[in-house]
Amino acid sequence: MVQKFGVDPAAVRPEIPLYELRMDSLALEEFRILIEDQLEIDLEDAALTSRNTVGQLVDLVHSKTLG
Repeated sequence: MVQKFGVDPAAVRPEIPLYELRMDSLALEEFRILIEDQLEIDLEDAALTSRNTVGQLVDLVHSKTLG
């Protein structure tokens, strides 16, 4: 998120909604694909929106890596 989208590292906190990090639907889709490629997981069925928080995104990814 920091490297690819230029998000300030100090702003990435669990309670922050993704829209506050300027992650619109297009950025979220690109980020989802990056996560899938890097972690070799499938997030296609995930209902991810800019209203989700960073913490919710982390929880989602974590559940997919364990599952």
